[in-house]
Amino acid sequence: MSERSVELPVAPAAALAALAEAAEVWRAELDPEPAGGRLRLPVIAGLRRGTLTARVTVEPYAEGSRLIFREERRDDALHFQAVVVLLMAVAGAALTVIWPFYPRLLTLAPFGALLALGGWFLVIARLRTSGPEEFLEAVQALATGKGEAPSGSPAGGE
Repeated sequence: MSERSVELPVAPAAALAALAEAAEVWRAELDPEPAGGRLRLPVIAGLRRGTLTARVTVEPYAEGSRLIFREERRDDALHFQAVVVLLMAVAGAALTVIWPFYPRLLTLAPFGALLALGGWFLVIARLRTSGPEEFLEAVQALATGKGEAPSGSPAGGE
């Protein structure tokens, strides 16, 4: 599948510690090994949610270390409830658009507009992505001591 890497200005042991801490923050499962481990990472990509399994290795590199993230398997599915809300929003938007051609629908047009806006505010405006790139940014932030892990982690509920 794909491979990503990030260079860290810390020793491999510190990079492994940052990896373990980021996995804990993200509620990921890390099966540690001497030079990395296997990681099961929860991911969110818009309307899809799932788990990504990857092999993570840390190796010495220049004056620090390099963390290599090799994706092995990705299991994701549609977030069904969000899709249902979006389908209702599409029906509301269609009602709002077609009422001039069918004047008897004028009384339902405000309801259609509310449905369309509800879909926007409940689903579209809240879509987010958290995957390997954000996880590697979190590891880098924890390894370099630049505060806490970025807030892209899917651990925040839903």
